[in-house]
Amino acid sequence: MFKLLKTVLKTGEVTTKYPFAPLEVSEDFRGKPELDADQCLSCGACMRACPANALVMETDEKAGTRRWELSMARCIYCGRCEEVCPTKAIKLSQNFELAVTRKEDLYEHAVFQLANCRQCERPFVAKKLLEYVLDTLAQSGVSQDQLHLRRQQLETCPECRRCNNMLDSENVSHLRYLEEEM
Repeated sequence: MFKLLKTVLKTGEVTTKYPFAPLEVSEDFRGKPELDADQCLSCGACMRACPANALVMETDEKAGTRRWELSMARCIYCGRCEEVCPTKAIKLSQNFELAVTRKEDLYEHAVFQLANCRQCERPFVAKKLLEYVLDTLAQSGVSQDQLHLRRQQLETCPECRRCNNMLDSENVSHLRYLEEEM
């Protein structure tokens, strides 16, 4: 009997005091995803990579905004959103205590402003994403003339760009080949 008591005392505590004391989790624990809206470009890479469709992006053309939403009820904590984010705006925290009393508390939101097309004035791309692309081009050594030309192209929506290319006879490939044969 004394041997057993001695063995038990040597072992010490095998249980934790949770929830009365904080529970330590490992460094690679995948908890609640957290968005740093200042870092986010609103590119949508996280939304496309999410296998559970927990991330949604909705564009409101009237308000000129794009809304990012995370549903904690759908999230499976796989970490794909963190892996694909180009600016590391999404990080999986070590927070695992996610009980809420209201269903609305299971959603996180962020709103981003959209840039308008130069020609039709319709919003089509996030301002942050547009500036990020232009800054990347500038840092890669593109000349100021080329950068100005690229800015004009990037600030034009795909529909207007397509119309411009169709109206410009030099850009229509089949006409170019017909003229060369004659």
